[in-house]
Amino acid sequence: MRASDLVEPYPTVGIDAAAMDAARLLAEQRLVGVIVLDHDGHPFAVLPGSQLLGGIVPGYVRADPTLARVVDERHADLMCAKLADQTVRDVLPADHRPLAVVDPDATTMEIAALMAASHTPLVAVVDDGEYQGAITTSGLLRRLLAVT
Repeated sequence: MRASDLVEPYPTVGIDAAAMDAARLLAEQRLVGVIVLDHDGHPFAVLPGSQLLGGIVPGYVRADPTLARVVDERHADLMCAKLADQTVRDVLPADHRPLAVVDPDATTMEIAALMAASHTPLVAVVDDGEYQGAITTSGLLRRLLAVT
């Protein structure tokens, strides 16, 4: 089985898109992360939902999670307002890893090894510089488990 057999359409956002739009996309489509495209439309990074949450949780709560209990629900509901003036670029981790990319001929073992080595649930499939879609860990496992 090759990447071309496993690739599925997967949502993307531009690097300068509104962070709030990325958050809505994650929420509405129940995604673990979204692929970020650069200005030329090439896959650049994965914005994990956890990183987006990290951008809205106050620093003092991230430093001491026990303080989360003292934030009332009214204030917790307003946390996403922090995203209103930010772009995807603003919420990407400064030390983000390059996006894991394979070509359509990559084997399942190559894809699994890349996912494991890069600690990512998403691998972009790119053919001649064009984004084709992605392979998710769950999609890969579904196909592998169906074989056994």
